[in-house]
Amino acid sequence: MTSKVSVKRKYKRLFWVLFATPVVLVFLLFFTISLGWWGFMPSFEELENPRSNLASEIYSADGELLGTFYIHNRSNIQYEDLSPNVIHALLATEDIRFRYHSGVDIRSIFRVLFRNIIGGQRSAGGGSTLTQQLAKNLFPRQQNLSTAQIVIIKLKEWVTAARLERNYTKDEIIAMYLNTVDFGSHAFGIKSAAKTYFNTEPDALKKEEAAMLVGQLKAPSWYHPVRNPERALGRRQVVLTQMARYEYITREELDSLRNIPLDMSQFQVQDHHTGIATYLREYLRTELRDWGRSRIKPDGSHYDIYRDGLRIYTTIDSRMQEYAEEAVNLHMANYLQPEFYRHWRGYTNAPYDTNLSNEQVESNIRNSVRRSDRFHNMLAQGYSEEEIMASFEEPVPMRVFSWEGSVDTVMTPMDSIWYHKHFLHAGMMSVEPHTGHVKAYVGGNDFRHFKFDHVTGIRRQVGSVFKPFLYTLAMQEGEFGPCTQVPNTPVTFELWDGTLWTPKNSSDDREGEMVTLQWALANSVNYVSAYLMRRYSPEALVRLTRRMGVQSPMDAVPAISLGTPDLSVYEIVGAMASYANKGVYIEPTFVTRIEDQSGNLIEAFVPDRQEAMNEETAWLMLELMKGVVSEGTGRRLNFRYGFNHPIAGKTGTTQSNSDGWFVGITPDLVSGVWVGGEDRGIRFRDLSLGQGANTSLPIWAEFMTRVYNDDSLNISMDDFEMPLRPPDVETDCSKIEQQDNTRDPFRREIF
Repeated sequence: MTSKVSVKRKYKRLFWVLFATPVVLVFLLFFTISLGWWGFMPSFEELENPRSNLASEIYSADGELLGTFYIHNRSNIQYEDLSPNVIHALLATEDIRFRYHSGVDIRSIFRVLFRNIIGGQRSAGGGSTLTQQLAKNLFPRQQNLSTAQIVIIKLKEWVTAARLERNYTKDEIIAMYLNTVDFGSHAFGIKSAAKTYFNTEPDALKKEEAAMLVGQLKAPSWYHPVRNPERALGRRQVVLTQMARYEYITREELDSLRNIPLDMSQFQVQDHHTGIATYLREYLRTELRDWGRSRIKPDGSHYDIYRDGLRIYTTIDSRMQEYAEEAVNLHMANYLQPEFYRHWRGYTNAPYDTNLSNEQVESNIRNSVRRSDRFHNMLAQGYSEEEIMASFEEPVPMRVFSWEGSVDTVMTPMDSIWYHKHFLHAGMMSVEPHTGHVKAYVGGNDFRHFKFDHVTGIRRQVGSVFKPFLYTLAMQEGEFGPCTQVPNTPVTFELWDGTLWTPKNSSDDREGEMVTLQWALANSVNYVSAYLMRRYSPEALVRLTRRMGVQSPMDAVPAISLGTPDLSVYEIVGAMASYANKGVYIEPTFVTRIEDQSGNLIEAFVPDRQEAMNEETAWLMLELMKGVVSEGTGRRLNFRYGFNHPIAGKTGTTQSNSDGWFVGITPDLVSGVWVGGEDRGIRFRDLSLGQGANTSLPIWAEFMTRVYNDDSLNISMDDFEMPLRPPDVETDCSKIEQQDNTRDPFRREIF
């Protein structure tokens, strides 16, 4: 009897040992995994604040998303920002028991074990819960793992999933999951996906749109709705069927939704080449990258615009930006570019000017080759220059620019350089004079094909658009007024080397007569500019422009009176805005503030300002420049475009018509436009076509027409505000212009 009891006890102990051993081993396995003995495990702090590459978002002043800076184009949203359609589609397709398990669904695991492995039913689905998938997304697996390593990784994901369930609510886990998944086309997270595929927000996604996006998660490239629409449509039907199966939609809705075709008309990859304000975004990218390196976060690291999910609030108005881009495209594509083609058809070395020698043209082309990405990439790969130049003569597939859109073609890289030389380029910036806020910024024709930024990136000769600065010297000294008469006669300067230089007018209109300063500026009379330069030194003119924000190098020589300096659109518009701001220069600014991903203010930006001139002088200059529009080189704004309200402005045309300028000033908006070729030798041959009034002014006019027609912008058409103490000088020069000339019209003045 005793022996039987002993045997029973022995077997009972054996039973419990056999039963407990696996349990203990499993417990020890998971315990040691949680301690990190089997490799990296996220800490509690990392689970509380999971790191991911969050795109920094760039917003316009009116709240529109302009673009993002990213490694992964990912922007976080909250559960409240999600459409119920997205949640229903996700749960029905990926994890219908999500609300009931604790991160690991044992029932799903056994289903996979018996159906997929033992039963061989590969279509039965996987056993990973949403929480496990989130763990995998937050802490990705390494590549090329062995089977044993994969098993350990899977167990580690179970532990991480359980921890996530303890630290977050179910709603938070859903939002986190949808923030971390890849939808293809550089869209990481549901917010980027909604914008990329349907140009909408996550809370506005329709049932069929949500079903397509959720279905795409299985294999983003395989089910891509643009590249593989039939597969995407079939996958969408699967998701909709699952939604009906779990009663998120009715059978009637299912039948109706199945018949809706895929609509990808709003699809647009969200990258640095698409959307509006592409040149500004690239400018900000380089500026803010350096800004981040100089700012320290609370944890001691530096800010990173590609990873930290910053919110960058710009001064740009998305409506004005669109109007500016429309104006540039309309004038360049429909008028100026076709005219340029006709102008140079049949000429050797076109579009280079006929005054250039073959050697000069070849030098320009060689320089373009050496600046190209192809040249630098091949040079970095070890190719010799001879090999690289030979490759430029071999036809290859490529995409080239046209005003109707990019064109796929086959040509040699050398031919593509010549092809793109035929395009004229434009740069435009518009600023609010009383705040310095830049409202529109167009750096070029198309950032995909032309990377040079013609607003801040390059300087071009300014020509007569520089002359108002010279006239400002005369106004601020009190010696001259807008209606003061001066001789329209040649003035000769003796230069430092003893040679004589006499500027010449572009026409003989009223040559030898006494003319008012207003008439002289309106018609860009070089004789009068030389007359004023004789009275005021070049050094004084340089000092004035420095107070007006011009920082580019300038030679203090008499020729500066005709606009010889190379300046940027940014500098010219900022300086001209001083006149509309009562003589106070405000540095044009692009960003008002930067916040972190939680909305906490990191830095607010206030532009520098300084008094450039007194308000009486600024007002007199506006009166002078109104004459440019009413009777001078800008008068087509009246007779062609119908602008009959007060506008001050100045055109500019450089030597040989290489650069055309126009700056238009209104009380609420100051905008400047430059037009020219990629190289200075690319230009119109005659003044009627190459002058700023023909190349640049129409862009300003098209832009302002749209701005004035948009009542929501509230841009005034009133006159400029007079100073508190209006100058006691005559500003209506019409009567004075009719008086007889009393001065010897042919007297030459030597300086």
